[in-house]
Amino acid sequence: MFKTKPHSALARVLALLTAVTVALPPTLPLTASPAMEKLFYILKQKGSITADEYELLVQTMKAEESSLKPQTSSSSAALEQRLERDEATLANLQQNVQQQKEEMSKISDNTSPSTMSKADLDALLSDKWYERIKVRGYVQNRFYGILGDDDLPGYHQFNDSSIANDTASIGIRRARLILSGDVTDHLYLYLQSDFNASQTGSTSLQARDIYGDISLDPAREFRVRLGLSKVPYGFTNLQSSQNRYALERPDALNSAVEGERDYGAYFIWAPYEKRNLFKDLVKMGLRGSGDYGVLNFGVYGGQGINQNDRNGDVHYIARAAWPFSIGDQIMEVGASYFSGRYNPNATLIGTGVGSVTPTFDTRGLRDERLAVNAILYPQPFGLEAEWTWGNEPTLSQDMRSINSESLSGGYVQAVYRHVFPNQSELLPFIRWQTFDGARKFANNAPRYRSSELALGIEYIPYPEFEITLMYATGTRTNSTDNPGGAATLPRYRDVNFHFLGLQAQINF
Repeated sequence: MFKTKPHSALARVLALLTAVTVALPPTLPLTASPAMEKLFYILKQKGSITADEYELLVQTMKAEESSLKPQTSSSSAALEQRLERDEATLANLQQNVQQQKEEMSKISDNTSPSTMSKADLDALLSDKWYERIKVRGYVQNRFYGILGDDDLPGYHQFNDSSIANDTASIGIRRARLILSGDVTDHLYLYLQSDFNASQTGSTSLQARDIYGDISLDPAREFRVRLGLSKVPYGFTNLQSSQNRYALERPDALNSAVEGERDYGAYFIWAPYEKRNLFKDLVKMGLRGSGDYGVLNFGVYGGQGINQNDRNGDVHYIARAAWPFSIGDQIMEVGASYFSGRYNPNATLIGTGVGSVTPTFDTRGLRDERLAVNAILYPQPFGLEAEWTWGNEPTLSQDMRSINSESLSGGYVQAVYRHVFPNQSELLPFIRWQTFDGARKFANNAPRYRSSELALGIEYIPYPEFEITLMYATGTRTNSTDNPGGAATLPRYRDVNFHFLGLQAQINF
């Protein structure tokens, strides 16, 4: 280490000069130099330093002053350059934030997990686990009136039992809260709760979906779905109630799976571009069914939503769907098939002499269906058609047994979509439906018939709010009609009706 003699006057002055030079701010050398030169002069007069040392110190000080001048100028220039770089960096950050917002909207939607590649997702969401979860939902407020029906037993619609009560005219049909997102590189979670008007006519809060999609490849074309989810049957059953035109699903398709959901496990495949197209059909307001794959194979319990299996036998299901472009429009065709054994719920019919509880094979009754569909998405004119055939548990005519009998039915729906310059939408629609089968989920699985014509119009002033007015007329079987008396009395009668419904939907 370099050392100086403590009694050396030159060493003391040099130390003092160094300390003062370091302590002074960069902007002070010019104002401090006269004082420093005066100090050196006094030291020389007192004999503390020689004349040669005095001259050396003054020359050194002036040399440092001259070197500081360009340094100060260059520091200002450097500062300006740094400010320019910071401004450019800030602009880039703002652009990146906007790009990330746009990319984040692609991560998950209301139907399925992300189609982003693993590398893109990792880069976008590194250290941002909270951005992987999306919260959304909707509430459907219903106002309705039965304009006219036959006398007892009265109008009844099995997939909206709340409207069977003539004394009620307002209520919440559905209130959904959904959490979803790619929580890891390979796992997508979907959780949905529902406050709804149940099949029994009361309101309830229940789990609607609790499932996970496990991606088997980086492109996420191959997935396995496990949990409580929609059974991949048909088109209208998979289409969200948030996106449907008519107030309720058609009877023929909706009677296949209670609440459209069940516990199951499915293998799903779709090419990357088809997965994006499924998503776009929803995001563009074309009312697609969502991404349930081009091919979907699996098993499910078969007893209905939130119901345990009763016979130890699962249902098997397969579905294929293919969307494609025809000129400026998009069309989708598909087919579904399931097969299994179902145990109905048998209860006492009638009272007193002649009352009976139907019998059935407790190992389960054959339950199988085939459905085909063709969808022309509204750009601006749209058309839907879907039909189903099969065999399912059905109450016999003498009401003494429940056996597997044939069914058939379907619907045709036309819609016109008009988008105004302010992006509000007007969508008039018409739907005809028919069904001749059974309500296997109702007590005793009674034979059920329906024929209905519905006219409606939907208006969307803002994305957050939709309002739908629908008038329907036709004939339906009242599947809750089971009065007292002998079992030979007429039951489960058909009812002619006129119905008017108004729905105000809030999206969030």
